[in-house]
Amino acid sequence: MKRIQILSFISLSILASSAFAQVTFIIDTLPAYTPAQDSIYIAGDFTGWNPGVPEYVMHKNEQGKWAITLAAQPDLSSIAYKFTRGSWTTVEKGASGEELSNRVFTFGNGETVHINIYNWADNGGGGSTAAANVKIMSTNFFMPQLNRYRRIWLYFPPDYETSGLNYPVLYMHDGQNLFDAFTAFAGEWEVDETLNSLATQGYQVPLVVGIDNGGGNRLSEYTPWSNPDYGGGDGEKYIQFIVETLKPYIDQHYRTLPDRSNTALMGSSLGGLISHFGGLAYQDVFSKAGLFSPSYWYSDSIWSFTSQTGKQDDMRFYQLCGTNESAGEVGEMQQMNDSLVSTGFTQNNIFNKVVSGGQHNEKLWREAFGDAYLWLFNSYATAVAEPVVKGKMMVYPNPVNDILTLPGVGKNTYDSVVITDIKGRQVKLFMHTRNAEIDVRGLVAGTYVMKCTRGAVVQEAKFIKK
Repeated sequence: MKRIQILSFISLSILASSAFAQVTFIIDTLPAYTPAQDSIYIAGDFTGWNPGVPEYVMHKNEQGKWAITLAAQPDLSSIAYKFTRGSWTTVEKGASGEELSNRVFTFGNGETVHINIYNWADNGGGGSTAAANVKIMSTNFFMPQLNRYRRIWLYFPPDYETSGLNYPVLYMHDGQNLFDAFTAFAGEWEVDETLNSLATQGYQVPLVVGIDNGGGNRLSEYTPWSNPDYGGGDGEKYIQFIVETLKPYIDQHYRTLPDRSNTALMGSSLGGLISHFGGLAYQDVFSKAGLFSPSYWYSDSIWSFTSQTGKQDDMRFYQLCGTNESAGEVGEMQQMNDSLVSTGFTQNNIFNKVVSGGQHNEKLWREAFGDAYLWLFNSYATAVAEPVVKGKMMVYPNPVNDILTLPGVGKNTYDSVVITDIKGRQVKLFMHTRNAEIDVRGLVAGTYVMKCTRGAVVQEAKFIKK
């Protein structure tokens, strides 16, 4: 598709006689609170969904209304678009502050489209409900694998600014719906409120990276394979964006625990499907996947992919659905459980929850999120009884700079190796490790306790990080 060209109003009379289709968009009404100094942009598939391309800024016509004329090449039939004030945090909203579907225009010569904008995302519909420790990392983070831009949210653990610790990372899809009712499509997950509450109870909570869905590109990005009725199939590129571009950026700029044992994916519906795909395809990167109402129905390729990929490393899968979702949802979830077991994953690492009366909506996913997080990240361990047999162990070197060596590992596998700081807060977790060398370079200087569990035996060691 060739790039749509912007036409100035001065040249409009010349273009009227051209063979190219064109359209003039005129904004008839704006919210009264629209800042007078702000410009209005049109953004769409023709801008790569960049919300503030200078060439697509609108200008006021003789009547004082924002307007822009676009012309298409002869082979261009339609465009998808929205209006912004230069970023996705200022995209247009509906009369009640609701998210709008993409506008669509099919070209025909000499047409004019009149637009009413009722609200902007940063001002209408009741205001933001996001907690203070939720930030917008970027409104237009570039996705080179897809040649698009996207808003990225970050949830920071409440003590992030003061602890000096490194944190696990949970990558979640549909970022609009995770933290803020104002940007959510049909209610938010309340991820921030849930994790803040867990933190007050003494649980370790992660840094959460929320990736906005691409609106009209959501279906394509969340589906690894094409469906004959719905299309799609850009899911592999989307996961490559997370693995190759976004995760390295997050690990470089924030205090994370970047190893696979501390990295997870989670999403719902098609977001559950792409989390399943991403977790299995990149088992060297992710060790956990939260699969809420996963859309396994979308393509039969999910079954052959799961079987052929198989187990390459230990993983945890949390599957959730409700009985009032689609007729086949419960059966497909159980079928996936059996498929994962048949490829080598143990039943102990697959959790399946069916909610009686549960529907395919944010309420179901919101109410399950806290328990799903605790199960996936093993944080529940702080609340269960200790194994009955304890002993001391020696680790070396002690004090340590980079690598801590454990005795007796190699012949035996530890069920878990947990490192806590002097306040008892978990800072590292390793599951089912045979590795005798534990990388502690991410820890700040101080005193730590290492707890190694094998069956009913727990061995503890205190060490100093230089």
